[in-house]
Amino acid sequence: MSSRTELITRYREGPQVLAEVVTGLSEEALDRVPAGGGWSPRQVVHHCADSELTAAVRLRRLIAEEAPEIRGYDQEEFARRLHYERPIAASLDAVRASRESTAAILDALDEQDWQRQGIHSELGPYTAGDWLRIYADHCHDHAAQITGGRP
Repeated sequence: MSSRTELITRYREGPQVLAEVVTGLSEEALDRVPAGGGWSPRQVVHHCADSELTAAVRLRRLIAEEAPEIRGYDQEEFARRLHYERPIAASLDAVRASRESTAAILDALDEQDWQRQGIHSELGPYTAGDWLRIYADHCHDHAAQITGGRP
């Protein structure tokens, strides 16, 4: 398992990693769905933005509220209803801004903050540490998905 410091560093790197894999892609390439199915690069970028905005609120609730309920969401429904055919620039900016703002909070947390716990509707007990372990790799995982580095 990576140290918290390593996870925060990886979390900070995510927006750049995601932006690099879509830089220079044509509109056609952004809309190309993988042969085996799944999301196009454009859809992946929008998913990352929606996920990051949701994640930012989740962390804030874990730190600021007593035992919050952290609700899951239907990512497929988000993709269907939130117009994932739109341009990606604002979504890339949202990922970057959300992570930049949230990383500053991560840097300020003390050990008690890291142990604060809520209940995730799908995962059960859920701490800020659990949150970080999930989101540190999220952009990296989706960048690999776009480049075909993951089945």
